[in-house]
Amino acid sequence: MRVQARWIRGKMLGPIVAFILLCGLLPAATVSAEQADGEAAEVTLKIDGAKVKLADPLRISNGRLFLPVASLANRLGAKTVWDSDNEAVTIHTAHGDEIVLSNGVPVVYFNDDRYRMDVAPFVAEGRIYIPLRNVAELLHADVKWDAEAQLAELDSVKPAVVTEEYGLTEISEQYGVSKSALLERNKLKSSAELKPGAKLQVVIPSIFDNKAEPYTEKDYLLLAKLTQVESGYESYEGQLAVANVVLNRVKDSRFPNTIRDVIYSGKQFPVAHNGLLDKSVPNASVLRAAKDALNGKNNIKDAVYFYNPRVTKGAFWSGLDTVATFGTHRFAK
Repeated sequence: MRVQARWIRGKMLGPIVAFILLCGLLPAATVSAEQADGEAAEVTLKIDGAKVKLADPLRISNGRLFLPVASLANRLGAKTVWDSDNEAVTIHTAHGDEIVLSNGVPVVYFNDDRYRMDVAPFVAEGRIYIPLRNVAELLHADVKWDAEAQLAELDSVKPAVVTEEYGLTEISEQYGVSKSALLERNKLKSSAELKPGAKLQVVIPSIFDNKAEPYTEKDYLLLAKLTQVESGYESYEGQLAVANVVLNRVKDSRFPNTIRDVIYSGKQFPVAHNGLLDKSVPNASVLRAAKDALNGKNNIKDAVYFYNPRVTKGAFWSGLDTVATFGTHRFAK
C-alpha cells in the first residue's frame, strides 16, 4: 500500500536509472508524450528469442510497461480462465501453479498463498494487465528490458532437475537463489523431501517478499453481512466503499482495531444492534466487494464515514470532507 516516487537528478541519476531498469520500470524520459498513458505502440516484445505480436496491445501506465496476462500466458504454455462477474483471471501455468489476479486488487493468489504486488492489475478493453516483471516471474521466465531500444525480452526458464550429484545446494549456487527461497517456492519443508528426478522451480517471484495480511473467514463473512445490510441494493462500487469504511476504521487509531469491534461499537452501524445484521445474507456482488476490500482494493481512500445526505443531516456531517459519492451514500473523513 505504500507508494514511493522520486525524481532524482544530478550525480545520482545513473545508479537510479540502472535500478529502475532492473525492476522492470519504464523511465519517464524514454516515453513519448503520446505514450505517456495508453498503448505502448513502439515497444517490441520477444519471447524465447522470437519477435511476437500479441493479440492485445502492450500498455504504459504511470511510467511502467504492462502486459496482457492472458495473451502472454498462452504464449508460455499456460491456460487461462476469465471470470467476467468478478473481473478475475485464473492462470494454470505449464509448471502446475495456479495464479488468480483481479481487476484493481493488489493481492495475488499464488497456489495456496496470498501476496501483495506494488501496483494493482487493471482491465483495459476486457483484458487484465500487470507489470512486465511481475508477469514474467509468475510465469517462470526471465525478463530483460532495454529502454533505449524499447525492447522487452522474456525467456522461459526450465525447472532444475534433481540428481544424486545435483541437489538443493548445487541448484542454489547455480541460480543464485537461497535454499530457503527454493524450498518455499516449491512447497517443500526440507531438502530431505527432494528425490532424484524431482523438478524445482528456480524463478522466485519478487512478491514472495510481501505476503498479504491474513484475514479470517469469520471476519470476511461479518464484513459481507454488514455491507449487505448497508448497501446490498447499491452498485458494486458502493458496496466496496462501505466495506472499506470498516477497514479504514480498523487502521485508524480513533476507532477499534478489529473488524468486529468496529462494527459493534458506536452508533455508525445500528444494524449491528437491532438484529438485522444477524439475518443478513450477502449476495454475490457483496461477497466480491468484501473480499476485494480485504485484499486491498480501496475506492474511497481514507474515508471513515458514510451517510445518506437526504436522511442524515447536522453540523457534524456537513463539516466532513467528502471523498466520494456512490449511489445514495457519501463517503467522508
